[in-house]
Amino acid sequence: MKKLLLIVMICLISSAVVAQTARVQVIHNSADAAATEVDVYIDTDLALDDFEFRTATEFLDLPAEVEIELSVAPGNSTDVGDALLTVPVTLADGETYIVVADGIVSGSGYNPAPPLTLQVYPMGREAATNGSNTDVLVHHGSTDAPTVDVVETGVGAGTIVDDISYSEFQGYLELPTDDYVVEVRDETGTTGVAAYSAPLATLNLDGAALTVLASGFLDPSENSDGPAFGLFAATAAGGPLLALPSAPLNIESFVAANLEMYPNPATNYITIANVQRPLKYAIIDMQGRMLQEQAILNSNQEIDIARLSQGVYQILFYDNTDLIGSKKFIKQ
Repeated sequence: MKKLLLIVMICLISSAVVAQTARVQVIHNSADAAATEVDVYIDTDLALDDFEFRTATEFLDLPAEVEIELSVAPGNSTDVGDALLTVPVTLADGETYIVVADGIVSGSGYNPAPPLTLQVYPMGREAATNGSNTDVLVHHGSTDAPTVDVVETGVGAGTIVDDISYSEFQGYLELPTDDYVVEVRDETGTTGVAAYSAPLATLNLDGAALTVLASGFLDPSENSDGPAFGLFAATAAGGPLLALPSAPLNIESFVAANLEMYPNPATNYITIANVQRPLKYAIIDMQGRMLQEQAILNSNQEIDIARLSQGVYQILFYDNTDLIGSKKFIKQ
């Protein structure tokens, strides 16, 4: 009888150990071309094959209360020995985690080039804590973007994320499900990086929990012409990340703020420097009349103003059709 009880107890203990699991969602956010597809291993077992950039898994059950190794390898790997990165983790039983792969694999072609890392957020959610809200976890995963604020301008919520830097998470925002407009600004809050629509109500995301990631490069030309900066959302269901639609900025953009114009005053030419990507310009007089327009295709591009009369003018800068900033100059 004692032996039978001992066997039963051992079985119960073994079942309890086996049942210790944590819920984990993995998001691929490394914009390096060498990591377009990766394989993910748990210990020596292949867990995700050819896992694509800007893709999320659904929530997975992984072993808890024991150390496991999460490894990221090239998409053509043959076993865990090909891993580019291995991170030992011990997950807590019954907890939920968000794991984001950020950073650069290549040895050149990227500036800056922080190494590939796995960022782990230990208090993940699969659903909103209130069914009429949408809970949003914000992650800064853009390697060349500065420390930023996120300001909501659509319904007037104001600053909702303050001073988030690369690799950091902002704890969940518990937002009433509505359609929002968010501006990503530099840490002073005065210069815009980009603006996006966040149509939570239109997409019927009440009761959902999302992870919204800053992804891609502000200056693709310094980063092997890689994917451009944007905000992307991962849902609990996983799959390709949802790109938030761009929206007009209400303040001067980060791109325009970094443009340099000289000389000023000028006689025959002005030079536009520090151009990070192709733009368009238009010169208008103080009555608002368009006088000339052209593309700006490279830094240190000269603009001929010899035909303009003496006076004060304004040069407007456009990114595609979006007005992103302006500067005044004097023609002598």
